[in-house]
Amino acid sequence: MKGGASDRSIYNAGPWITEDDVAFVAAAMRDGWYDYTHVEAFQADFAAWHGRGYGVMTPNCTSAIHLLLMGLGVGPGDEVLLPECTWIGSSAPVTHAGASPVFCDVDEGWCIDPASAEARITPRTRAIIAVDLYGNMPRMTALAALAEKHRLHLIEDAAEALGSVYRGVRAGKFGVGSVFSFHRTKTLTTGEGGMLLVDDPALWDRCMFLRDHGRNRQRTYQIDEVSFKYTPSNIQAAIGRAQFRRIEAIIDRKRHHLRRFRDGLADIEGLTLNVEPPGGINGAWATSVVFERAFGLDQDAAVATLRAHGVPARGFFRPLSSQPCYGLEASHRPLNPVAYDISDRAVTLPCALNMSEADLDRVIAGVRAVVGR
Repeated sequence: MKGGASDRSIYNAGPWITEDDVAFVAAAMRDGWYDYTHVEAFQADFAAWHGRGYGVMTPNCTSAIHLLLMGLGVGPGDEVLLPECTWIGSSAPVTHAGASPVFCDVDEGWCIDPASAEARITPRTRAIIAVDLYGNMPRMTALAALAEKHRLHLIEDAAEALGSVYRGVRAGKFGVGSVFSFHRTKTLTTGEGGMLLVDDPALWDRCMFLRDHGRNRQRTYQIDEVSFKYTPSNIQAAIGRAQFRRIEAIIDRKRHHLRRFRDGLADIEGLTLNVEPPGGINGAWATSVVFERAFGLDQDAAVATLRAHGVPARGFFRPLSSQPCYGLEASHRPLNPVAYDISDRAVTLPCALNMSEADLDRVIAGVRAVVGR
């Protein structure tokens, strides 16, 4: 890591890359063009670390969700439940599959509220996408019971939760399938990239088939179904494998950021940071702060103040129903009040893995400036 000079820029997000990583990828650059050795190894190792049977690497997490939905046969006329507070990458694949996204409220842990989800179930509902927001874990036991009761597919969007744990089980182990993101901002990155994890060999085989144009595996250039080109590059996988060799250390650094922010702001009442219920571990992809209503702050004002102090904060994910592409805020703000309330008064702090201790102090000072402490 670089030094902590006060005039150095803090990056919003970014990886921890070592010279060993560079050497590993350089070797792949020389010799990794002739097969998918790195893809196959990364898929297997990543799945095994999460206690899953199979991995399917994809160009990004959005395509991983789409691939899983198509593998499960979700399509036109179907509905898929998902939380309001998440990135469009969680809901866009539902539309790509021809199904309809149904936005549910979140609970105080920022994740999908099982009660809200159950209230949205109709005869057309086929699946629930549970998003592990900012490393926070949903109430997976309740969601699994709900899915079983109504015969729904439970899908875990663990894009932001590498290293998180719910009741002793790693994020990525829940539901019929789970997905991860290796976007340039994520804990482990391949620049762009994603991973689908499943346990069912038939589902894995189906997704592998759909990932490569619907290609017949016995006859060259025979296409049995028109499907997708979601095959990643071997070099992408090599970048991921290089970092994965020290995944525990990378997660520890992320968790160190969360601990430092908690400790540095502990004396200020009315701030809520990423939750970590008993029996759980937060992988802390990015630390977010929800300001109590008494501060009278909104998201935009808090972000502006932080940026004025050299801290490149972002707004908390705004409810998907409020996005112009959906245009449902008028009907959904009263329907999903917790999601709208939390988003209105929350920000996300920088999460770059190369932040020094001095950088972390600057972020803490910026938050204190927001609340005048």
